[in-house]
Amino acid sequence: QVRLVETGGGLVQAGGSLRLSCAASGDTICISDMAWYRQAPGKERDLVASISSGGTPSYMDSAKGRFTVSRAGNMLTLQMNDLKSEDTAVYYCNAYPNLDRCPDLIADEYWGRGTQVTVSS
Repeated sequence: QVRLVETGGGLVQAGGSLRLSCAASGDTICISDMAWYRQAPGKERDLVASISSGGTPSYMDSAKGRFTVSRAGNMLTLQMNDLKSEDTAVYYCNAYPNLDRCPDLIADEYWGRGTQVTVSS
C-alpha cells in the first residue's frame, strides 16, 4: 500500500509563497500519476495540479503562472507563489497506482490527510 503525508501548510500574507510537500512511503514503486487537490470551506474538492510519471504537469486555470508542481523520488512538491485569499483551503496529495505493475494493491487511488493553507489579505 501507499501512504502520503503532506507538510508545508500555514498562514501567509497575500502575495507570499508557500511550498507544500508530499512524502510517499510504502509501495512507492507502484505510483503512476500524482496530483494536488484542494478543498475550501463549503466547497467541493478541486484538482489544483497533476503530474504524470514522466514529469508532464497540468494546472487548473487559476494556478497557471503561480504554482509549480514537481516530483523527485518519493516526494511531490507544490511551489505556490503570489498567493491570494481565494487559495485558502486544505490541500491534499493524491496518488494513482499502476495496477498492472502492482496488482496486489487494494485501492485505485491514495490520499493524504491534507495540510491547511490560509492566505490573509
